[in-house]
Amino acid sequence: MTRLFLKSVDTLSKASAILAGLLLLAAMLVICEMIFLRYVFRSPTIWQTDFVVFSATAAVFLGAPYVLLTRGHVGVDVIELMFTPPVRRILGIAGALLGLAFALAMTVASSMFFHEAYVNDWRTSTVAAITLWIPLLPLPVSFALLTLQYVAELVRRVTGTDGFGVHP
Repeated sequence: MTRLFLKSVDTLSKASAILAGLLLLAAMLVICEMIFLRYVFRSPTIWQTDFVVFSATAAVFLGAPYVLLTRGHVGVDVIELMFTPPVRRILGIAGALLGLAFALAMTVASSMFFHEAYVNDWRTSTVAAITLWIPLLPLPVSFALLTLQYVAELVRRVTGTDGFGVHP
């Protein structure tokens, strides 16, 4: 059961990273289109700036679970390396617990924010007046995935394995 949970969470994190990459690609293409329209046709752009800002921001948040999975975040491990492996394990568990608490709090807060935007039909103050719940949706989704990835991280650290019976 643990193996299935870890594999499922890891797969969700990888899928989220692919979506983040596609959002960055879309933002890049829209920027190119926006520049082309402005400077070649002298045509105003309405929705492009909002799309680029929201999609790039969503990509950052949706990529976070994968970064945790691959341990791709920037870390300063000089102090950690001064300790013995059992102490390092405890520090890793403590760090994962703090990360889990943060991710869980942000899941709740961003879900509430998303719900308010949806129920009250909030819109951006730009000319496009984009319905705000759409660009806010990646926040609760990404923090929920990050929460799951922290739970998986804790399982790996507590059991001392990668969930497949292999010791890291």
